[in-house]
Amino acid sequence: MKGSFIKFLKQEKRLSYHTVISYEADLNQFISFFSEYSSKKEIESADKRAIRSWVVELSLKNLSPKSINRKIATLKSFYKFLVKREIIKINPTNNINSLKTDQKIPSFIKEKDIHYLFDNLKVKNDFDGERDMLILELLYGTGIRISELITLKSINVNMTKKEIKVFGKRNKERIIPIHEQIISQIKKYTNKKNDIKTNHEFLLSTKKGDKLYPMLIYRIVKKHLSSLINSKKYNPHLLRHTFATHILNKGADLNSIKDLLGHESLAATQIYTHNSIEKLKETFKASHPRA
Repeated sequence: MKGSFIKFLKQEKRLSYHTVISYEADLNQFISFFSEYSSKKEIESADKRAIRSWVVELSLKNLSPKSINRKIATLKSFYKFLVKREIIKINPTNNINSLKTDQKIPSFIKEKDIHYLFDNLKVKNDFDGERDMLILELLYGTGIRISELITLKSINVNMTKKEIKVFGKRNKERIIPIHEQIISQIKKYTNKKNDIKTNHEFLLSTKKGDKLYPMLIYRIVKKHLSSLINSKKYNPHLLRHTFATHILNKGADLNSIKDLLGHESLAATQIYTHNSIEKLKETFKASHPRA
């Protein structure tokens, strides 16, 4: 059934080539383990104990929790596929939990560096230049995800109310306020966009009138940020993290930030408190007489 599962991933889920290869490699690794673990050769017959034993073996090999969790996720998808196809009745991965991972503190751009970026960023007075500036303004000014930026429709931009309507994960709708600088940039961009024939209803577009795509957003962000900002990473998510960190430092409460970012739970938002605590430590060290 492995072949059918891989074919399903390619056709139905339409995952990237590298993601499918990763799924296949994980399954092959479990097949190899199971052939030694059990006299039964087909992994369709694997039970919960066999899967837990594999997780233990992976841990003993000093694989990172993140890598092990990816392999667990592969098995969960595979056995869910088998249940749906009625090949098996019970999913043996139902109570297999992911391992705890160290929570990484998100990188962000310092406030003075963000001011420097927007004060010194030079773009051409053409379609590409105004669009690139709007992309940066929206990413930092609203904290939206790349997918939300790409699918932001012109009709969902309300400049009178100074807000945009975006659709996040699981198509969950939320309203985000926008400031005057974004409104001004939308007007500049729209003036240039009027000369281009588009074949979609989204706000942002390529110069040929096509819908934007993730890799182009990455290239645009890296191009402009790397010219003025010193950072380990240059990606759209860096601006989302920066947005959340800055408004938290300015006094916004976590629940408000959660709603603005479109997080399902407060736990996902709490990672930004680490950066806030680091700022408090710096303030303490700079101002306390005995620090």
